[in-house]
Amino acid sequence: MVRSRIAGIGKYLPAHVVANNDLQSVMETSDEWIQERTGIRERRYGIKHEETTTTMAAQAARVAIERAGITVEDIDFILFATLSPDYYFPGCGVLLQRELGITSTSIGAMDIRNQCTGFVYGLATGDQFIRSGMYKNVLVVGAEMHSMGLDYSTRGRNVTVIFGDGAGAVVLQPTQEKGQGILSSKLHADGSHAEKLAFINPGAHGGYHNRYLDEPVDYGYGNEEYGGIFLTEKMVREGMTYPYMDGPFVFKLAVQKFPEVIQEVLSEAGASIEDLRMLIPHQANLRISQFVQRNLKLRDDQVWNNIQKYGNTTAASVPIALCEAVEAGAIQRGDLVCLAAFGSGFTWGANLIRW
Repeated sequence: MVRSRIAGIGKYLPAHVVANNDLQSVMETSDEWIQERTGIRERRYGIKHEETTTTMAAQAARVAIERAGITVEDIDFILFATLSPDYYFPGCGVLLQRELGITSTSIGAMDIRNQCTGFVYGLATGDQFIRSGMYKNVLVVGAEMHSMGLDYSTRGRNVTVIFGDGAGAVVLQPTQEKGQGILSSKLHADGSHAEKLAFINPGAHGGYHNRYLDEPVDYGYGNEEYGGIFLTEKMVREGMTYPYMDGPFVFKLAVQKFPEVIQEVLSEAGASIEDLRMLIPHQANLRISQFVQRNLKLRDDQVWNNIQKYGNTTAASVPIALCEAVEAGAIQRGDLVCLAAFGSGFTWGANLIRW
């Protein structure tokens, strides 16, 4: 049976470190306040006007490609997961193709907009391409540059203090080695509460009264029948152009769905939680990871957390954490590893890998 294996992995974190205390100059917050709620001590920000989501992705991709023992010309498909693309369109997949210098081969590029779960969805998608025999070297990337779109004021601190920039990438290749590679993937979604964690404005809703919002919202649009206005003064003035998160709601749902989907992939592979060597959870909040760890009765050395250093890098968090764990020697050949994520949508999922 042909399965997919991770042949190469890479990560990229911008050099600029932003500690919790650094944020005190622009908002009412403190290191104690942030650590108590999230576990985060610092995060990385890309260099404005020099780095983008795509350029960071390229840095991580080059490392993964080199470690896979191939060249960029060997890549035959790109899957790019992000919620912070360089442009509204086109997506980052084709921009990464250009950045890597492989446009002459006209390989396909697909963008995945599943926010925090994007990389897990991307890995499952790439796995199917490999298993079907359609492609042999699939580049799967998760990258984010949140620092360009956050509300750096006290009004936005509940969201802003959480996020950081970075990128992670893997190269998937086929393997016929028994019991190796991606053993199982499970993907889920429920859009019932999509607005509980969302970036709504500006958007193509055009001021449409959304019955799923708790209260009607006046977006400041005029009465134009055609043409309309994409971004209004009211949106800018009242801070509507930033992400919104109902933190308690997200926490409650996340700690329910994480254990469920982890057990689901283990069950499909005929394994149990006792067989698991390493859980790589999406780095959303250290409190969520600790809750899930207690729920599953895992030891500290079985769960990899790095949100303390990098913040929440959404689609990039799982590959960055996985790469860091591999580089640290915490994951060895033959280990059973689970990647799991939950995020906006809401979407959640997991991949189970025999390393």
